[in-house]
Amino acid sequence: MTPSDGTPPPFEPYRTKVVERIPNPSPSERQAALERAHYNLFQLRSDEIRVDLLTDSGTGAMSDRQWASLMLGDESYAGSRNFTHFESVVRELTGFPHIFPTHQGRAAENLLFSTFCRPGSIVPNNMHFDTTQAHVLHNGGRPVNLAISEAYDPESEMPFKGNVDLLALKALLELEGPEHIPLMMVTITNNTGGGQPVSLANLREVASLVHGRGIPLYLDMCRWAENAYFVREREPGQGDRTIAQIGREFFDLADGATMSAKKDGLVNIGGFVATRDPSVAERLNEAQILFEGFTTYGGLARRDLEAMAVGLVEATDLEYLEHRIAQIRYLGEQLAARGVPLLRPIGGHAVYLDVRRFLPHLSTEDLPGQALVVEIYREGAIRTVEVGSLMFGESDSGGKSLELVRLAVPRRVYSAAQLSYVADAVGRVYARRREIRGIRYVHRPDRLPHFTARFAPALPVTPSTG
Repeated sequence: MTPSDGTPPPFEPYRTKVVERIPNPSPSERQAALERAHYNLFQLRSDEIRVDLLTDSGTGAMSDRQWASLMLGDESYAGSRNFTHFESVVRELTGFPHIFPTHQGRAAENLLFSTFCRPGSIVPNNMHFDTTQAHVLHNGGRPVNLAISEAYDPESEMPFKGNVDLLALKALLELEGPEHIPLMMVTITNNTGGGQPVSLANLREVASLVHGRGIPLYLDMCRWAENAYFVREREPGQGDRTIAQIGREFFDLADGATMSAKKDGLVNIGGFVATRDPSVAERLNEAQILFEGFTTYGGLARRDLEAMAVGLVEATDLEYLEHRIAQIRYLGEQLAARGVPLLRPIGGHAVYLDVRRFLPHLSTEDLPGQALVVEIYREGAIRTVEVGSLMFGESDSGGKSLELVRLAVPRRVYSAAQLSYVADAVGRVYARRREIRGIRYVHRPDRLPHFTARFAPALPVTPSTG
C-alpha cells in the first residue's frame, strides 16, 4: 500500500510462512470491552484488539531458524548445551564474562538491584523505565533521571536525545559521592524519552566520570542493536562499522548490563544480567538460584535459551535493522502527514504521540495520556500505552516531564498497510480531539499503577454561565 503522499512503504526483508487471523471488534464490542476492562487497556483480551501496539516486548515474530532451534532443546536441569551456546553468543557480543539467564528483563533488574541497592541508595540513569524505577524503589533506593534538557522537548530534532546530562551527573556525583551511589545505569535506547539513542561519545564521558569515582556503570541493553544503528547513521566516524562492532564498544565501556531479550533478542521470553566483577557475579549467582532457578537455565526452558542465542545474532543484521527503523519512520511520517503531533526525531521501536499538543484542553489531572489511548482503541481497536504522569508519577527529573502515548511496533509482525490503518485511525481521533474528555481513577495501586489501575470517564464539565 502506497500512501497518498507518495511515500513508498519499507520493503520487508522476509516472507510470511504462518498467518494469524486478526480480530475486528465492532464499535459496540469495543465499548463493551472498555467498560469490562475499566478503561485500562492492559486488561483487554487479545481477541478484542485489531492492531496491538501496547509493547514491542516479547510480541515479535521469530524466524524459521529460531523455530527450528526450539527442536534442539537439551532440557537438562544443569549444564545444558543450550546454555553453553547462549553463553558463548552473549560473551562474543558483549565481552562480559559472567552471564546469568533470566526469564525476562525485569527479573534481571530484580537480581541486579537487589544485589546493589540498599535503603538510601541513589541510582542515576538517563531515564528509568517503569520496572527499572520500581525495582530501585522496592530496594529502598532513589532513582534519579539525568537526561539532557533536549530530551524533554518533543519538537527538538537533536539526534541523540537519550544522552546523559554530563554537568548534572557531575554535580550529583560531587554532592552524593560513591558511598551513596552503588551504580550508574544508562538505558539504550531511552524508552521513556521516546526511544531515543545514546551516542558513543556521551557514554565515554559518562564512563570516565563514574569510573573516576569508583562507581560501576551498567547498561539496560534491551534495544542495544537499534541504538547501534542510530550511532552508525548519525555519529561521525561510525558509518562503516558493523552493528556488532558499535555495540561492543558500548559494552567495553560498561561493567555489566541487564537485557530483556524480548526486544533485541527477538524472542517471546527471556533475558539476562551480565557483569565483569567476579564478586558481583557470586552474589548474582546466589540471587538467581533463589529467584530464577539454576545458573544454567535461569527460569527458562533450555529450548528458549537456544532461540535467544539465535535471535541475539539475527538482531545485528543490518538489513533487518534498516527495515525495522524504516517501518517506525513510515508510521511516524504517515501520522505527521495527518497533522498528528509527535515526539521528534522518530525513535527506534515506537512512535510517541505528544499528548500535551494533541489534547491541550486537558490538564494533568485529567490523565490525558490514558484518555487518548482509550479514544484510539475506541476508534480503531488499536491498543497503545500511556508513557507519562500515570506510568511514572512524580519521578526525580528536576521538575521536567513528558506526556506521551507510545505506539510500539512488534518486530516482523505488521505490514505497511496495517500501519497505514493505524495512522488513519489516529488521524481521525486527532480531527475530533476537542471532543475528548478526561479519565479519572477508580482504583490506583501504589506501585506500577498503569498495569492494574481502574478508570472511568470524567464527567463532562458544565460551562460557566457567569
